[in-house]
Amino acid sequence: MIKRTLLGATAVAATLVLAACGSSDNTASDNGGATAGASGAAGANLSLVKDGSLTVCSDAPYKPFDVIDGDTFGGFDGDVITAVAGKLGLKVVPIDTGFDAISSGLAVKSHQCDMSASAMTITDERKANITFSEPYYDSKQSLLVPAGSDIATLADTDGKKIGVQKDTTGESYAKEHASGAKIYSFPDDAAEFAALQGGTVDALLQDLPVNLEHTTDDKYKIAEQYDTGEQYGFGFNKTGSEDLVKAFDDALASMKSDGSYDAIYNKYFATN
Repeated sequence: MIKRTLLGATAVAATLVLAACGSSDNTASDNGGATAGASGAAGANLSLVKDGSLTVCSDAPYKPFDVIDGDTFGGFDGDVITAVAGKLGLKVVPIDTGFDAISSGLAVKSHQCDMSASAMTITDERKANITFSEPYYDSKQSLLVPAGSDIATLADTDGKKIGVQKDTTGESYAKEHASGAKIYSFPDDAAEFAALQGGTVDALLQDLPVNLEHTTDDKYKIAEQYDTGEQYGFGFNKTGSEDLVKAFDDALASMKSDGSYDAIYNKYFATN
């Protein structure tokens, strides 16, 4: 990994005030799917899509956070969830899902999955449709440009074309702050990066860690970073997920205490 200017693991851990959510007697609504108790004492009596499994929707690939390889869920999000699931006695089952279904809450509301993980920023708008875990990552936005570009700041994009991912906070930031630029929305990171490579757009505005993944060959560079105060959270259904959210947050808090969260963080974001 190249040098990153993100918050260190200790600083991130300080933001993870992992208070347990209150339990509830509500049961999951009837959706025709399986509702079963999880195996293992820690995961007992949880309402799940599939018995013994934690089914996770993710818009992958979205390196370094989300990578699905067959039945394996990797990346930072994937590693954290796999560790949490292990504490709950559950097997992780990843499902590649469009980000619009994830950010709108449809993926969990329709019981396609038990939870969603897609480097998703916690916002008031999303909280209307999604119950979030405690924050697990602090992020910034950034502007990616070709190495030889004369774009140094967002002000330099006046009259230029900026690529963003649809329904993301990067899209919102670009529309709010790059008033002189033309904004082009793409369904995922792969599509928008291809547009930058092909010259369809002049820059990409999205999460800093994701843009950093495109600078490893020195053909592209980060022109500017934006400290937006964003925090990521894992998403759950608004109803019937209370016990699962509490169990998840408790396990995540345990990871913070025993050092396993920091170990995963340093694997992806350690500074050099």
